[in-house]
Amino acid sequence: MYEARHQRPLTQAAFLRRLWGHGLLAAGLVVGSLGLGMLGYMHYEQLPAVDAFLNAAMLLGGMGPVDPPHTVAGKLFAGAYALYAGLLFLLSAALMFTPVLHRLLHRFHWPDDER
Repeated sequence: MYEARHQRPLTQAAFLRRLWGHGLLAAGLVVGSLGLGMLGYMHYEQLPAVDAFLNAAMLLGGMGPVDPPHTVAGKLFAGAYALYAGLLFLLSAALMFTPVLHRLLHRFHWPDDER
């Protein structure tokens, strides 16, 4: 996926395309996760779509739910979704930082006479 140590670093345009692709993947994961959370809140807590969106978005954002769950199934879902949201945050951050860190390290190790 990335260029090897012996390959020339990507051009600025190619790097920006790579970063854009990673950003789209991270955004897709967040949007898909938001939809999953909405479906869970709508199913387990019988919340309307807007309230389910708010609760799912708040959990994905790290703030916690607005409407506390009332059913056992809703509480289990909210707990599992909160753990998932924390992992998704780490994954999204890694997706965005990986191309930048790779480029930085690649440039650092690339010989000066070949830049």
